[in-house]
Amino acid sequence: MGSRWLRLEYLLLFSVFVIATCGLVYELVAGALASYLLGDSVRQFSFVIGIYLFSMGVGSYLAKYLNNNLLDKFIDIEILVGLVGGFSSVILFWLFDYHSHFELVLYSLVFLTGCLVGAELPLLMTLLKDRVAFKDLVSNVLSFDYVGALIASLLFPLVLVPKLGLLRTSLFFGLLNVAIAVALIFLLKKDIKNGFGLRLRAFLAFSLLLTAFVIADRILSFSEEKLYNEDIIYYQSSSYQRIVLTRVRNELKLYLNNNLQFSSRDEYRYHEALVHPAMSLAPRANRVLVLGGGDGLAVREVLKYDSVQEVVLVDLDGAMTDLFRNNPLLSALNVQSLQNPKVKVVNADAFIWLKENKELFDVAIVDFPDPSNYSVGKLYTRNFYETLRAALQPDGIVVVQSTSPFFAPRAFWCVERTMHTVFQEVRPYHVYVPSFGEWGFMLAAPETSIVQRAPLRRVDGLKFYDFELGKYDDFPADMQRSDVDINRLDNQILVRYFDEEWSKY
Repeated sequence: MGSRWLRLEYLLLFSVFVIATCGLVYELVAGALASYLLGDSVRQFSFVIGIYLFSMGVGSYLAKYLNNNLLDKFIDIEILVGLVGGFSSVILFWLFDYHSHFELVLYSLVFLTGCLVGAELPLLMTLLKDRVAFKDLVSNVLSFDYVGALIASLLFPLVLVPKLGLLRTSLFFGLLNVAIAVALIFLLKKDIKNGFGLRLRAFLAFSLLLTAFVIADRILSFSEEKLYNEDIIYYQSSSYQRIVLTRVRNELKLYLNNNLQFSSRDEYRYHEALVHPAMSLAPRANRVLVLGGGDGLAVREVLKYDSVQEVVLVDLDGAMTDLFRNNPLLSALNVQSLQNPKVKVVNADAFIWLKENKELFDVAIVDFPDPSNYSVGKLYTRNFYETLRAALQPDGIVVVQSTSPFFAPRAFWCVERTMHTVFQEVRPYHVYVPSFGEWGFMLAAPETSIVQRAPLRRVDGLKFYDFELGKYDDFPADMQRSDVDINRLDNQILVRYFDEEWSKY
């Protein structure tokens, strides 16, 4: 009898470790999926964490009403956690294109998972309270719980998402939950009451999760094809984002976290307008810094100038630069720009890289994603622009993609006002890109008069830009300057402007 209860103690304590690991992974998956679809990752993770912790409290409270056959109930809850948590990503991927229902289902799944996980710990402590001293029981349970949470938080970004993806990650941990239930059923069969029923439920749950794990690629393809309504020819979950490439006839489209980044049909309009005003107006264009732009399309335009001696491309995601360097379709689109010997690719956080940089550049081209969340919004702050200015020659020029002055005028003019606190001269302009509508940019210089001069150099063979910047800096009434605040690290007002304005569309 004693050895059996000792075995029970070890098994149940190990299950605490699994519960904590799995529970946190389900929470991280929900937060990541919410940020992919809804944007504003800080808000989504805050909501998910808050609801999850609250629901754990609810589950802990409700656990006191569970009586009789507690080991059976503990195993049943373990099976339920595996099913709900494991299939949460499948359900959420299927609901990607139903925005009105997505949040309700998301937070309902988080709440249900949290309740089930919260109920397990009180049940476990009740099972062991007569066999383990209270002090040792609490210490052991909490230790295993916290260690499991730590391991989950480390594995999720470093191993699980890059290797398994979000879908298979949640299914894998669902299988792990159910596997623990199966182990308890067979190793403690003398202590459970309804062995047949538990075995049947565990077998069915494990079979469903295993089947979904095996066909995860098909599930993902089906859900994303519904979302994009296009043929998906490539997808990958990197440590930083979900990368999806689609093709409609001869048109390629790149999506990052569900947001369109470019269409091969008209990307030349965007990239010519981004690169050539700065390159043509800079007193020198020998050393060029490109921040963001891991697709190599801005670099392609930079390399059209014979004066360029070196291009340093700083992009956070190595998966992006590797994809656009090695994929034949994409390297053809950027004309093998990332393989050019003049180009140095650095995979790093641009904010941190700039603070450590000691080199000076003639031109800086900033091609970050829109400021839809705080992690990107920091790259549009006064602090960032001060650091960027320090990397420029005194007579250098910088250009920044600045979202749409039509769809998000407050966000656009917030970028302009913020840059004006650092650069003596800022010249906003906009062009029409069919895939996006009116799109805006900021041309800036540490010294005055530089961005107002006539072009110093031109290149042939452009499809759109004609080196007449004056044609693009007139803003009609519906895109006029707004009264906005400066975007600082401690307020991130730009992200709020962006979210409020784009949410209308």
